[in-house]
Amino acid sequence: MNFFKELELILEAQDSATKISRFSRFYEAYKNDNVVFETAFTPKEFTEPSYTKICQTVPPQNVPKRSNLTAKEGQINLLHAIAHIEYSAIDLALDGTYRFVGMPKAYYDDWLEVADDEIRHFLMLEKLLHELNAVYGDLPVHDALFEASQKTQTLVERMAVVPRYLEANGLDATPMILKKLKKMPKSEMLSKIIINLEVILDEEIDHVKKGDIWFTYACKEENLSTDVFFQIIKKYYPRGFLRPDNLNIQARKEAGFSCDELKIMAKKEVC
Repeated sequence: MNFFKELELILEAQDSATKISRFSRFYEAYKNDNVVFETAFTPKEFTEPSYTKICQTVPPQNVPKRSNLTAKEGQINLLHAIAHIEYSAIDLALDGTYRFVGMPKAYYDDWLEVADDEIRHFLMLEKLLHELNAVYGDLPVHDALFEASQKTQTLVERMAVVPRYLEANGLDATPMILKKLKKMPKSEMLSKIIINLEVILDEEIDHVKKGDIWFTYACKEENLSTDVFFQIIKKYYPRGFLRPDNLNIQARKEAGFSCDELKIMAKKEVC
């Protein structure tokens, strides 16, 4: 089994069942050293996300609002939105593995492990959607995460934007969602959603940490200061850090952010 070509086929799979089953076979072969790294390989530039045949895409502001989470419709909206993030994250992890040829094996170990985690997260959320008689693809979604992968074609920019900015933003947003859910009248579905989100939050810290490690690696390879992180974020996200007053300081520190970085993000001393 060829490493990069098989990843390309997984990335191009246009339904979740095919993508996940194909990845499972590939990952098992990879862990058993039954894949061959091609010596000459040029990755494709994908022009559309793999979920195009599953989901209708709309601008972010037109995605259904996550209101009234005690009602079935609100719960479906929330679960679908997070399932879309996790499905997009599968492809982001796979694309990060596929796109950067000639990296240390530890790099591929890390991002394939992340892809495996994101698949498990997606399946957890998909199961809850099914319990509510809904499926992934029932609601429109946005392309913001796919567009991030299109923009960042160098390792240093990819590691800065995807794990250290986008995924790290989830470390701030998820506790806010959990706090809101825990204040609501208890129900079986809300309890299941809370449990799932807590698992995802805990494991996403490790994903951001992996991004931190490989961001530092990329900076060293290019003789850059890690301060370039803020220049990259300003380049692609001029509004910067959207929740400076709600940074998850402890989680971000565990994920590799320094107190100096957190001070810049929060615009005040935080640790």
